[in-house]
Amino acid sequence: MQNILNYINGEFLEPQSQEWLDNYEPSSGKVYSKIPNSDERDVALAVKAAENAFPNWSKTTIDERSSILQRISESILENLEILVIAEAKDNGKPESLARAVDIPRAASNFKFFSQAITQFSTNAHESVGLNAVNYTLRKPLGVVGCISPWNLPLYLFTWKIAPALVSGNCVVAKPSEVTPMTAYLLSNICHNAGLPKGVLNIVHGLGTTTGQAIIEHPNVKAISFTGGTATGEHIARTAAPMFKKLSLELGGKNPNLIFADCDYDKMLETTVRSSFANQGQICLCGSRIFVEASIYDKFKTDFVNKVSQLNVGHPSSKDTNVGALVSKPHLEKVFSYIDKAETYGGKILTGGNKVTVKGYEDGYYLEPTVIEVSSNDCKLNQEEIFGPVVTLMPFKTEEEALQLANGVRYGLAATIWTNNLNRTMRLSSEIEAGIVWVNTWMMRDLRTPFGGMKDSGVGREGGFEALRFFTEPKNVCISYE
Repeated sequence: MQNILNYINGEFLEPQSQEWLDNYEPSSGKVYSKIPNSDERDVALAVKAAENAFPNWSKTTIDERSSILQRISESILENLEILVIAEAKDNGKPESLARAVDIPRAASNFKFFSQAITQFSTNAHESVGLNAVNYTLRKPLGVVGCISPWNLPLYLFTWKIAPALVSGNCVVAKPSEVTPMTAYLLSNICHNAGLPKGVLNIVHGLGTTTGQAIIEHPNVKAISFTGGTATGEHIARTAAPMFKKLSLELGGKNPNLIFADCDYDKMLETTVRSSFANQGQICLCGSRIFVEASIYDKFKTDFVNKVSQLNVGHPSSKDTNVGALVSKPHLEKVFSYIDKAETYGGKILTGGNKVTVKGYEDGYYLEPTVIEVSSNDCKLNQEEIFGPVVTLMPFKTEEEALQLANGVRYGLAATIWTNNLNRTMRLSSEIEAGIVWVNTWMMRDLRTPFGGMKDSGVGREGGFEALRFFTEPKNVCISYE
């Protein structure tokens, strides 16, 4: 039984309390490691280490910080297979997905920000006639907190810490207690890459204790959080009165608008993927599918046929399309929506059952499920299920489609399928979402801003937006004769 350790001040430490949490393997339902049940003492130790490291780290050259992040990126790729197996074992996702997306993207995050910092410029303004020049500095904040979710563990963990570090901050980070393994492995990678002690500190534990200690620590200047909307609300209530900077990437209930003039075959293939990738446990998945009435019946038949062919299996199997859900409580939460689908006004078209995988009978497996609904106001369309469950509903007009798309409290992402340019421009402008994909899904350019509207969050990550978040602008005005 492996014990995962905290990484504080360049050392691997057990929790001060000597208390441990069970870490379950979703595919088997078995405990396979232990993680620290850290408390405010561990967080205080990490914050102190970060504070001590900040003066030197913040004054290192951009080239030095860039080089270290580049080495971390290269080391992630050198350890690709180790990280792939660990991510799939810890999260339940197919190894093929971790190999193709999660781990390469984690390496890309470090590589991208190692280069982005070299292009991150400031402004100067000449006050003509006043004999003055203003110039703006971007200064690192100090100690920042990064709290990441369980659905894309290493991918989203690195998405936060890479820009924080390269901007000159020191980090106290908490990965999800449900999927801690690849963050622990990253500790070793960063250590071996020459990251100075105290610059990155990784503290494992529960959100209610470890996470709470990070957000309420008076010397943590900013919080970057990805997770559920309710938790985001709690963080805002705690941190806002302390005037901390906040970046909150929260829930989503994303619409997928399909018009009759779309490229049908491309749309169908992509919609299956956007519905059930990572067992539907991606905040960007299209969980509400709205289809123009003239092609609704054809789409329903074709979509259900393709979904019913998806193979649910162990993450290590090459034939697996849908792996295990991340935990037993999450499986039961997702299944409760399916179990009450008819009560909520839905009709299950395919799926809806728990799955037993031979040799892994206690794993957390669920069939990909398609539910037809007649109202956008039902719970199936209004609440974030965050699993392999999507709803179908027809629409007649563009105006109705827009109303359906915007008829939820979330506003993270949306997908539009049409070859009508005028419609594309109208809907892209009017849909209440931070990200709009047209005739594609999950096509990401790391330079672009990422985040949501309404209850989907506050602030933006990605590109220079992340570097701006992790720095403070300071204007200097010089008057001359």
